[in-house]
Amino acid sequence: MSGCFTEAMATTAGATRVGYRRRILGGAAGNARLTALSGVLLLVLLAVEGATIPFLRSLLSVHIFVGMLLLGPVVLKLASTGYRMIRYYSRAREYVEAGPPAPLMRVLVAPVLVISTLTLFTTGVLLIASPQRGAVLGLHKASFVVWFGSMGVHVLWHVWKLPRLAFDRLPGRGLRLAAVGAALGAGLVLATATVPLADRWQDRATRVVGLDRA
Repeated sequence: MSGCFTEAMATTAGATRVGYRRRILGGAAGNARLTALSGVLLLVLLAVEGATIPFLRSLLSVHIFVGMLLLGPVVLKLASTGYRMIRYYSRAREYVEAGPPAPLMRVLVAPVLVISTLTLFTTGVLLIASPQRGAVLGLHKASFVVWFGSMGVHVLWHVWKLPRLAFDRLPGRGLRLAAVGAALGAGLVLATATVPLADRWQDRATRVVGLDRA
C-alpha cells in the first residue's frame, strides 16, 4: 500500500515538474520557437558572411569576424535541436506528440549538415589560430561546399515556418530572447578577441595580391 502511495506521489511530482517547465519555458513548442529564433539570427549573419566571399581578399578580416560571431548562435541552435532529439528518443510525451522531423531531413540532411557545420567552424578556428594553406584549409573549403548544399535544403524545407515560430507569445518568450542575446553576445566576445588574428590574416592576403603597394 505504501509502495503504491510512494509511486503515485513520485508520478505526481514528476508531472508537476513537467507542468512547471512547460509554463515557464513553453515545452516542446517553446523549444521549436527557440530553434526558429536562432535560425532567423543565423540567416541574417550567414547572409553577411556569404556577401564577403566574392571579395574575400579585401574583406577577409570581416569574414573572420562574422565567422567567429556566428559561433554563439550556431552552438545555441545545435543545442536546441539536440535537446529536442534527446527528448524525443527518451519518449518525453510532448516531444513524441510533436512528432519527428521528416525522414529525409532526419536520416540524410541533418547528419550531413551537423557534421559539415562542425567541420567548417572547427577548421575555421584552427586557421585563425595558425594561418596555413595546407590540409586544414582544403578541408575548410571542402566542408563549405558540403555545408552549403545541405544548408540550402534545410533552409528551403523550414523557411516557410520561421515567421510563425520565431515571433510568438508562448510562455518563456523572454527567456528565449535572452538565450539568443546571450549566444550573440558570446559570439561577439569571441569575434572581438580574434580581431588581431584576423588582421594578421588580412595583412598576409594583401601582401600576396599586392593590395598594400602604392
